[in-house]
Amino acid sequence: MDDVAKAAGVSKGAVSKVIRNAYGVSDAMRTRVEAAIQELGYRPRIAARAMRGSSFSIGLEIPNLGNDFLTQIMQGAAARLAGSSYQLMIAPGIGELSGAPVLENLADRQVDGLIAISPEVTPAWLETLALELPVVLIGRHDDSVNYDTVTNDDVAGTRLALDHLRTLGHERIAHLTMRMQPETPPRTPHALRLLTYEQMTSDAGLEPIIEYCGDAPDDVYAVARELMSRDPSITAVFAGHDTLAISVLRALADLGLSTRHVSVVGYDDIPVAGHPLVSLSTVSQFGETMGAKAIELLMERISGKRTTARHYQIHPELRVRGSSQAAHSRSASESRTRS
Repeated sequence: MDDVAKAAGVSKGAVSKVIRNAYGVSDAMRTRVEAAIQELGYRPRIAARAMRGSSFSIGLEIPNLGNDFLTQIMQGAAARLAGSSYQLMIAPGIGELSGAPVLENLADRQVDGLIAISPEVTPAWLETLALELPVVLIGRHDDSVNYDTVTNDDVAGTRLALDHLRTLGHERIAHLTMRMQPETPPRTPHALRLLTYEQMTSDAGLEPIIEYCGDAPDDVYAVARELMSRDPSITAVFAGHDTLAISVLRALADLGLSTRHVSVVGYDDIPVAGHPLVSLSTVSQFGETMGAKAIELLMERISGKRTTARHYQIHPELRVRGSSQAAHSRSASESRTRS
C-alpha cells in the first residue's frame, strides 16, 4: 500500500478509502489511485492472505451457464470436497465480467485456490496470477510452469468420432464448431478438435465441411438447419460438443429427417445424451472426473505438498448410440425442407 500511495501522490489512508469505496473520495483521487493500483499490480486482499490464514473456499470460474458438461465438472469438484472444510465459490464469466475480471474478483474474495475452465486470458497472465495463489486450468492445453492443467485428449477423442463415422461408410462428414479466435499453436478443445478433423479428412482425401456457430441455441439451430438444407450430400455431422449436437438433431427433425439420413456424433457425454429419446453417440471426456482431479491438484498446492506444475490428461471413450448409423443417401423428396 505504501508503494501505491507514493505512486499516486496520496496518503495510505486515501488508498484505503478508494479500495473500500468509502465516502468522501474525489473522482480525481480515485482515478490516480486506481491507475497506480493497476500499474503496480497491487492486490490488497491477496497481499493480506498470509496474515489472515485460510478462508476454506475454492473459486471456480465457468465460461457460461448453458453447458451441461460444465455442470458435470462442478459436480465432480463439489463431490471431491464433500466432507472437507472447503466450499466452492462459483462465478460464471458472463458479458463484461469474464476472462481476467471474473478471475480477479474471485482472487480478491480471498479464495485459497482457483479453478478456471478455459478462460479468455493469456498463459502469461495466468502464470502471474498463479504466483499469488494456486491455480488449476481445466480444458486448455497450456505448457504452464506456475499452474496445473487438467485436459482431455481432444486429438484422440476426435479420432474416435471420425473413425467411427468412417467405419459406418460416411465420407461427407461436416464439422459444426464454435466461432473462436485464431491461435498458434491451438490450445483450446475446439481448436484442437477442428485441427484434427482437418488433418483426418485431408489424409483420407475427403472434402472438409466446416460450419461455425455461436453459443446461443437458436444460432446453432439456424446454422445446422441451413447446412442440412444447403448440402443434401452430407450424411454425418461431428459436433464440437453435445449441446451443438442436440441442436443438429432438432434441425434434422424440423426438416423431416432423422439420424437414418444424417448421423450425428457429439462430444462430452452429458446426461441427456444417454436418454433413449435422444440416444446421441458421443465422446465421453468424464467431466466429473476432471472436476475432482482439479480439486485434488489444487489441494496439493494449498497444503504445500507440491510446487511444480502437473499436467493431467484424461483419455476419452466413444459412446455409440442410435444417432450414428450406416451412411444413407438422401432422396430428392427427403432433401426438401418443410414449408
